Amino acid sequence: MRQVRMVGVGHKPDVLRVAVAEGKILLRPETIRLIREGKIEKGDPLLTAQIAGILAAKRTPELVPLCHPIPITKVDVDLEVQDDGVLARARVEAVAKTGVEMEALTAVSVALLAIWDMVKKHEKDEAGQYPHTRITDIRVVSKVKGA
Repeated sequence: MRQVRMVGVGHKPDVLRVAVAEGKILLRPETIRLIREGKIEKGDPLLTAQIAGILAAKRTPELVPLCHPIPITKVDVDLEVQDDGVLARARVEAVAKTGVEMEALTAVSVALLAIWDMVKKHEKDEAGQYPHTRITDIRVVSKVKGA
C-alpha cells in the first residue's frame, strides 16, 4: 500500500528562511506595448499579478498537499516588463522550521497566471489559441537558512 506523509519538522529550531524564485511569461510584442501604455482593458496586469502572487504565497499549504503552514513574515513580488514578456520574481521570508521555496515558487506561478488572465484577449490568434504565450523558466534562484 502506498502512503504519503507530511515530514515532521517539530524537532527543528525556528530560524530565518528566505527564498527567491523567478519565472517568465512570453507575450506578443503588441501585448507588451499595451501593458507599457496602460491599455489592458481588465486593468493593470502588473499590480494584479503582485497581489495574486502575495496571496498565493500565503495560501501555498492549501494548494500543495504536503507543505507545512509557515508563518510568513514578508512576501515581495516584483515584475519587470521586458521586450519579449514579463519576468516575475518573488522573495519570501519566514522565521520557521522549514524553508519557503514552495511559497516563492507558488507566488511566481500564480503571478504569471494572473498576467496571462489579464492579457489573454490580446494573446489569442484567429482560432482562439495561444501560439506565442508561454510561462517558462520557473525556478528557485536562491534560498537562505539562518542569519
